[in-house]
Amino acid sequence: MRPVLLLVLAAAIAVAAGCGGATHLADPGKARAASHPPRRPQARPKPAGPFAQSLGRPHLAPGSDPSALPGDVLIADRSNNRLLVVDPRGRIVWRFPRPGGAGLPLPDDAFFSPDGRKIVVTEEDVDAVTVVDVASHRIVWRYGSIDAPGSGAGRLAHPDDAMALPDGSIVAADIENCRLVLLRPPLHRTIRVSGSAAEGCVHSPPRAWGSPNGAFPLDGGGTLVTEINGDWVDALSRSGRLLWTAHPPGVYYPSDSNEVRPGLYVTVGWQSPGVLETFDRLGRLHWRYRPHAGAPSLDHPSLALPLPNGDFLVNDDFNDRVIVVDPRTNRVVWQYGHTGVPGRAPGYLSRPDGVDLVPPASLLSRIHARIRLPR
Repeated sequence: MRPVLLLVLAAAIAVAAGCGGATHLADPGKARAASHPPRRPQARPKPAGPFAQSLGRPHLAPGSDPSALPGDVLIADRSNNRLLVVDPRGRIVWRFPRPGGAGLPLPDDAFFSPDGRKIVVTEEDVDAVTVVDVASHRIVWRYGSIDAPGSGAGRLAHPDDAMALPDGSIVAADIENCRLVLLRPPLHRTIRVSGSAAEGCVHSPPRAWGSPNGAFPLDGGGTLVTEINGDWVDALSRSGRLLWTAHPPGVYYPSDSNEVRPGLYVTVGWQSPGVLETFDRLGRLHWRYRPHAGAPSLDHPSLALPLPNGDFLVNDDFNDRVIVVDPRTNRVVWQYGHTGVPGRAPGYLSRPDGVDLVPPASLLSRIHARIRLPR
């Protein structure tokens, strides 16, 4: 990978995070004390557009508190080959495909574009990234050929966590090709690449990556990359310089690490029992979810997103549920799906593998709201 290409790719990814510089670690003692601020009510946007009308009655697990969420939740319902948007009361307010339409083959992750008009879907197990138009319920672009992995033009090999940047380009981790790629619809070729299998699937950032499975924007600028091979999390500056690298404690398959706030990060362990924890840039544990007696353990969770009130939205894949965990009490305060019971009927999921919130509460919208794009 030529340094100039890495710089351009890192800068493009960093646009998703704002114009700040390196992420700095807060004082460890203060960070630990402030890890879980008092829980406060979530501000909810008024429903609009395609999410304004409920398609059914509420379906939530007993004891769920709708106030735990600031808005509607997008779920990539992997083994049901569909996307759902569920409101805080558990009502389906949007779905793709519509009844009778062709489904998505194994949607793994799904994130809204910053304007909320499109959803970028990663279909890892079939080697494709797909863009769905929300209003028309149509697939408007796809990169990759279904079940045809590769590294050349128009090919990916187990991509993960594709996200739309403000300029319309899409960044994704391409796991089996050991690279990060930048795509630009409607083109069907990579426009920037960092790393490659030829460089070796080893931990040597920013030159080479050990099977990266996520590249998330940092709020202060830069990118947080998770590597499966070696269990690493790496922070890059906006210019592509390595800031730090660490092992999340107690995790042997870190997945989709992202930033809670500068100096504090969240990851999940795709394992059983699953891990949900926060850590700092030195790899020091700040908090780990420990279910109360009688509560089920996590089973292969693959993504946790911080919520504005300090809770975490988590997809608990093999438990067939999406949950909100309150770190102050170590309790699940909201749940959609029946624990360990896959299904397709309202209220059921089958191995959900991705979550996001509807804009303006979505991951990228919250970050992009603070962006000033460079010339």
